[in-house]
Amino acid sequence: MSDRLIPCTHTGSLPRPDHLVQLMFAVSDGIPVDEQALQGAVETSIGEVVQRQIDAGVHIINDGEMSKPSYATYVQDRLSGFGGETVQNYFFEDLKDFPRSAEMVAGNPGRRKRKAPSCTEAITVTNAQAAVDDMVALVAAAKARGHEQIFSSAASPGVISLFFNNDFYATHEEYVFAIAEAMRHEYEAIANAGAVVQLDCPDLAMGRHSAYASQDLETFRKTIAINIEALNHAVRNIPEEQLRMHLCWGNYPGPHHHDVPISDIIDIVWTAKPQTVLVEGANSRHAHEWAVLKELGVPAHKKLCPGLIEPQSNYIEHPELVAQRLGRWAEVVDPERLMAGVDCGFSVHVGSTSIDPDVAFAKLASLAQGCEIASERLFA
Repeated sequence: MSDRLIPCTHTGSLPRPDHLVQLMFAVSDGIPVDEQALQGAVETSIGEVVQRQIDAGVHIINDGEMSKPSYATYVQDRLSGFGGETVQNYFFEDLKDFPRSAEMVAGNPGRRKRKAPSCTEAITVTNAQAAVDDMVALVAAAKARGHEQIFSSAASPGVISLFFNNDFYATHEEYVFAIAEAMRHEYEAIANAGAVVQLDCPDLAMGRHSAYASQDLETFRKTIAINIEALNHAVRNIPEEQLRMHLCWGNYPGPHHHDVPISDIIDIVWTAKPQTVLVEGANSRHAHEWAVLKELGVPAHKKLCPGLIEPQSNYIEHPELVAQRLGRWAEVVDPERLMAGVDCGFSVHVGSTSIDPDVAFAKLASLAQGCEIASERLFA
């Protein structure tokens, strides 16, 4: 890729085809499904979603998380230890203030199907092949279309501990480090396939107004510092330049007025090993924080991938707006240290109905066009 072009990517999940959604819903409901038919649908969908990303002009692509029912809860199919009760309704402090918004969020079909049983015994890897299979399919689909730049997202130890309650380990630290050691295989499988590993870390931001809402800020900061220590432990064998992490305040259409400011957490975020950090930069609660990071500064060895389009809205951002936003972020770090991204995934749970699937890819095309406009200006 030319060093005169700011590359674009996205955060991971993309809308799944209807036939795959129905098959995965059936699995979630305990309805028998032909395993070969399911695997065939996943592989076909990966090929289709890879092509759609390439057609949109996305530079660093993935498999759209086609094989996963949700960006975090999929781990229960790959790890043992999660045999407890499932949390039915997660607490979000902002939704408590607006009950009608809470009803709208809870009513999304994708969220209704999500299951996250608590940890009731020691965590071990039970399906090491799943991560390998994911990468074989992605690499094959990308190579068949002449595309080399790929990434694959994986749940961080911290976000797994956020969704799956701990009913076994003595302390949070013991729990999150057990998860880290179990997930190390998946992270290394992605890296060994030649892809960039993306660690999804909503615990570092969304956790403040959800699972950790009862903690004061100091205690919360200590909690996420432990989570990052566990993350660093899990990726100790992977070079920092092959790692990126997604900082997330939650991809749901809530008011988000209890979101923790990035200024309260960013010093701890910088201690994580991944070289590139994906931050929210398009939605109306965090679009201003480019100025915060400009004031606070970014470590010289870090790169930024701000979100420039919003995955919850059917508005297609104009390429000129994308270019203008990139221009602002170029005041935070040099253009050579920038990538362009999306605030969060377009379909973090199978069957999410927040956005028209075709609009999602049109938004990615606009993102790519905006990168070209900005690059011409910034590298002139």
